[in-house]
Amino acid sequence: MTRTQLFCRRSIRGGAAALALAFAAACGGNPPPAAPGAGADPFPGSPSGTTSTVPPPPVDPATPPPVPIEPDLITADPYVDMTVDEVNENSPLKPVFFTYDSDELDDQARQALNDNAEVLRTYANWVITIEGHCDERGTPEYNLALGDRRALAAKTYLQSLGISASRLHTVSYGKEFPFDPGHTESAWQANRRAHLVLTAK
Repeated sequence: MTRTQLFCRRSIRGGAAALALAFAAACGGNPPPAAPGAGADPFPGSPSGTTSTVPPPPVDPATPPPVPIEPDLITADPYVDMTVDEVNENSPLKPVFFTYDSDELDDQARQALNDNAEVLRTYANWVITIEGHCDERGTPEYNLALGDRRALAAKTYLQSLGISASRLHTVSYGKEFPFDPGHTESAWQANRRAHLVLTAK
């Protein structure tokens, strides 16, 4: 194709486009939309040479995970519906044992009283009686006095742990009410004790 032919073809196309615009204006219509890339702004109102974007809708913040609820650490009072006698049948209070003819507290006796003090702190309305007991050897009078000293030793130690004296009563039964009726060393050992009994709650 020669330069002359190319010039003529472009002139024909340009004339056709001008004729179409003139015709549309004469008929009161809108001019045809410009072809993409022909200089028209695809987003009216935006700065020249830029592309407008629609802002995304606001995003709700993520819902935080539910906070776990700590389990209730306070257990129900297992003794609340029990009578005093029923509590004594299943008593959490430990007996305190003594060696022969002694009212001294050894390490095991003190540990038992430490545990009993924790129980009495938990059940602050409990009132107890500390019974002093002896084995069958010795006279009744001697064993009554020894049982009294044993009960008082247990009471004094509980008081030193902060248990009020108003909650602690003592009594001595000597050898009158043995826990083990046998006549052996193991029976005597079981009977040399300070026995803690709930009397009010």
